[in-house]
Amino acid sequence: MNRVFYRQGLMAFFLLTMTLLMAGCSQADKAEELYFEGKTMGTTYHIKVFAESSKVAGVDLHPEIKQVLKDVNQSMSTYIPDSEINQFNQLPAGQVMPISADFRNVVAESIRLGESTKTLDVTMGPLIDLWGFGPDKKPTKRPSDEALAAMVAKIGVDKLELTDAGLMKTIDGLELSFSATAKGYGIDKVAEVIESHGFTNYMVEIGGELRVSGIKPNNITWKIAIEQPDAEPGVRKVHKVIEPGTNGIATSGDYRIFYEMDGVTYSHLIDPVTGMPSRHDLVSVTVLHPSAMTADGLATAITVMGMEKAQKYAEEHDLPVYLIGKSDNGLVTYSSPAFKPYL
Repeated sequence: MNRVFYRQGLMAFFLLTMTLLMAGCSQADKAEELYFEGKTMGTTYHIKVFAESSKVAGVDLHPEIKQVLKDVNQSMSTYIPDSEINQFNQLPAGQVMPISADFRNVVAESIRLGESTKTLDVTMGPLIDLWGFGPDKKPTKRPSDEALAAMVAKIGVDKLELTDAGLMKTIDGLELSFSATAKGYGIDKVAEVIESHGFTNYMVEIGGELRVSGIKPNNITWKIAIEQPDAEPGVRKVHKVIEPGTNGIATSGDYRIFYEMDGVTYSHLIDPVTGMPSRHDLVSVTVLHPSAMTADGLATAITVMGMEKAQKYAEEHDLPVYLIGKSDNGLVTYSSPAFKPYL
């Protein structure tokens, strides 16, 4: 079964590089840096923690971090046959499955965001399969209108029931995919580990999504670069540098991934309401939120909305959102009122 993980991994190296370049400190700094890296969820992670030398002596965070990430992956990866999510996907309708606390947290927030945005749907895997997306993220066929309508009727977070006893699907064949929220949740869990040891100055990055907290040595604030979306292929340029404060940061908009079929250009992002790939003017979305999971999900959802609806949603929900769109006269930008303090 094919899956399109339409996330922001495109930004990983660029964001990380900018962060590391801006993270230098002088020899006079008394803070010590703890740095960890590795692989998880089919991508990489990089973590930096700053603290006084006396506080980090004898502290080894990495084993605990690796275990947390292993647990999240075991729960939510569709590539692990006996994962928690695959166990649920194989269940028939009407059967309640007891779920872990991690799984509950992610499914609850995914349902909330799905109901709020209407454009984030963690049950739309079969719709993606219907389009025939392969490993190269290009469809091999255009489903008929009848097939699309039938599939749209069979997906949706309204067909999930989350209770104290566990999670149940109300229709056979319903499947979950947390490709838009699991990485962010992994970041939040790592942040919990770091903070449980009393550290408050850190950066956690997984596959291009980030969460930063506190400051760097010498009272230097964290600075993160948003990429210029119309740079030449193979060239990465800075569009804008922001100071996100203590927040999760997610950028969506794989604007270099699109395809043509029957003379029409489509995005790789699918609207769960219409069942069709998105065709609009929005090319990049950056969202700030205390929870990296929520920022992660919102970035995907808002990208599907298009510029006009995205602006309205951001303002109605008082969200820090930065948008880059395309027009006949080139790129246009929008920063929500809640985003302006971070510019």
